[in-house]
Amino acid sequence: MKIRFLGTAAFEGIPSLFCRCPLCVKAVEEGGKEIRSRTSVMLDDELKIDFPPDTFMHMIRDRLDLEKIKDLIFTHSHSDHLYADDLVARLPGYARSADHPIEVYGNDAVLLRIKQALDTNGGAQGKYNLHRLRPFERTQLQTAVVVPLPASHDPNETCLLYYIEKDGKTLLYGHDSGWFPEETWQWLQGKRLDLAILECTVGQINYRQSHMNVDAVLETKQRFEEYGILKPDAQIVVTHFSHNGQLSHSDLVDIFTPHGIQVAYDGMILELP
Repeated sequence: MKIRFLGTAAFEGIPSLFCRCPLCVKAVEEGGKEIRSRTSVMLDDELKIDFPPDTFMHMIRDRLDLEKIKDLIFTHSHSDHLYADDLVARLPGYARSADHPIEVYGNDAVLLRIKQALDTNGGAQGKYNLHRLRPFERTQLQTAVVVPLPASHDPNETCLLYYIEKDGKTLLYGHDSGWFPEETWQWLQGKRLDLAILECTVGQINYRQSHMNVDAVLETKQRFEEYGILKPDAQIVVTHFSHNGQLSHSDLVDIFTPHGIQVAYDGMILELP
C-alpha cells in the first residue's frame, strides 16, 4: 500500500497567512520540508481522506489524476479538511470528468455542507454519491473497509477517526483529536495495526483537549504498546502541525526519532509492503 501525505499542516498552514512569527519566517527562508499545506492523505491514489483548500496545489505538485479517486472519506467539516466548493469543479460545465461517481462518506455536518455546495450548481448530477457514516459501524467501500471511531475534537460535531483495512494491511488515521475518547480506546483493544497516523498540532504546548501535543503522542504510543495494538514492525507517523507550536521539521525529527516515530512532510510517500 502506498500512503501519500499530501499536506501536513493544521488550519493555518506553514507559513501561515499574514504571520511573521519565527517559524513562518524560517519556512519562507528555507522552503523544502518547512513548507506545510493543509492536511490530507491518499491511499494508493484511489482512497482520499479529506479534501482541503490546498487540493489544487497538491494535484499540480504531485501530478495527481484526481479521477482515480474512488472513495473520499472525511474526518469532519472544518474548512482545512473540507473545502466543499472545489468538489463542484467535477460537475458538468466545469470539467470533462468521467461518468462514474465518487463515493463520499462523512458525518451529517460534512454531507450537509457538500450537498449545499452541489445543490447551488444543479446537484450531484451522477458525479458523487453521499453516504452517512456512524461511529463503530463497519463499512465496505470500493477500495477498503473502514470503521469510523469517535474523536475528541469539536463538541458540536461527531468528528471521526478511521480504522482502515486495505490490501491485508490495517491502519489508524488518528486526527483531528486530542486524547482519544475511552470508547475509542476500548474498541481498539484487540486490533493489530501496521500503521498509526497521529497528529501533533500544538507541539510542546501544554494542551491535549481537541488536539495532541508531543507528550500526548508519546503516551498514545505507550498505550498502543500496553494494549498490544501495534504489530512488531508497525510504524507511527505524526502530521498536522500548527505554526503556533513553533517547531521546525528538524526540531520535530529530533524530538520523535528517538522514540521510533516518523515526522511527515508534504509530498512524503510511505510504502507498506
